[in-house]
Amino acid sequence: MNWDELKGKWTQMTGSMKAKWGKLTDDDLKEAEGNRDILIGKIQEKYGVAKEEAEKQVNDWMEKA
Repeated sequence: MNWDELKGKWTQMTGSMKAKWGKLTDDDLKEAEGNRDILIGKIQEKYGVAKEEAEKQVNDWMEKA
């Protein structure tokens, strides 16, 4: 799945995102609302990982989505 497809299915994909990143709240996901950079920032913030690690996690998750 590419990012444009994900943006179009954001609401349906939030459950999968919450399963992967349990520390993300509904408010976090609503704030990100299809914006990759905000999602990566939220993962960095909640999990204390570097930007590169957060990007890798998002990319790996998207490949499986």
